[in-house]
Amino acid sequence: MSITATRITAHPATVTVMSADKTVTDWATRYFGPWWSASSIDPSTVCAGMIINADVDTDAYERIEDHVRRHPHTSAVYAKADTLVANMPDGTISVVSPSEQLAYFSEPATGRIKVAGPEPLQVALATARIARDAVRGQLLRDGWTVLHASAVVVEDRTLLTFGGKGAGKTTTALTLAARIGAHLLANDRVFARADAFGNVRILPWPSAAAVGLGLLGSVGLYEKVAARLAAGESLHPTQDDRVTAALQRGDLTPLWDGGRELKAQIFPDQFETWFGLTLATEGVATELLFPQISAGAEPTLHDTSPSLGDEDFMQGATEDRYPDILGLTHGITVGGTDSARDNVRGLLGLLPHHAFTLGHDHHQTAVFLAKLLA
Repeated sequence: MSITATRITAHPATVTVMSADKTVTDWATRYFGPWWSASSIDPSTVCAGMIINADVDTDAYERIEDHVRRHPHTSAVYAKADTLVANMPDGTISVVSPSEQLAYFSEPATGRIKVAGPEPLQVALATARIARDAVRGQLLRDGWTVLHASAVVVEDRTLLTFGGKGAGKTTTALTLAARIGAHLLANDRVFARADAFGNVRILPWPSAAAVGLGLLGSVGLYEKVAARLAAGESLHPTQDDRVTAALQRGDLTPLWDGGRELKAQIFPDQFETWFGLTLATEGVATELLFPQISAGAEPTLHDTSPSLGDEDFMQGATEDRYPDILGLTHGITVGGTDSARDNVRGLLGLLPHHAFTLGHDHHQTAVFLAKLLA
């Protein structure tokens, strides 16, 4: 049986994914490569560090599921799936998500993790989530925290965009990238850490970017999506089928499911390969942007200087989709330590803040943001 391996590095964190199914390692290389360093390596060279072994194997899945059900376990929701978690006296953790047919076995003391399931794509998706969580755990232990922000790099400036859901973080970041030539560093969250020189270093958080149908059209990206879909390519498999159907028929009317907007789910590498945008892999924060979108409004700069709140750090309810079921943070909360957040909050508070209102006219938005940068 031939084993393939992908090494993922986001300085100083490193995780290696190994699998006999190349679908899994190719997915990790594609998913993390544009923002973190991810490349195929010789599996015989892997001997240390955190290692995730991913098996596309029904028997392996059933063995872990049986182990969980035969021991005391608790219930959790991980990645929207009901999940059973068995914490064993020897420190190991066995986990199963029956509806997804995914199972996990973690040895926090050694940094070894197993992911198993019968379907290659499901195993690939799960392995990427766990690999990202493993990198997050290492970065949090190294003093990083996670900000709820979008980020772009313009020459030597790194702009962080804050705001609640619907405030305009993605609109601002994509407009700066698609219309003004900024390098996209992150869509919805970033890692941040105060360094010894009083700066806040920024690293991206790789994820599928959720972009509304109207925004795709207004920033001039839909035509490229349409051409790729017509050629038989596809967006991220977690995308709702209703979004796919709307894109295929050219209907960019925003779609809603209850109070939640359904959005296109874009792979990190598709920003480059489909849209021709440039991605940045790191930055040093220089300015903070606080947009607020209001229908019919003219773009307007405000005199106020907002401050960062707890909601601008990923913690608590904002991170409930991915609880640390495998013990990867070693007791550190998923948003980082209090001292890490306080250090970042204090240094970011010293940087220029720009609060502004944007309307739905994206040409006006682009002109306004270009003047703001100047």
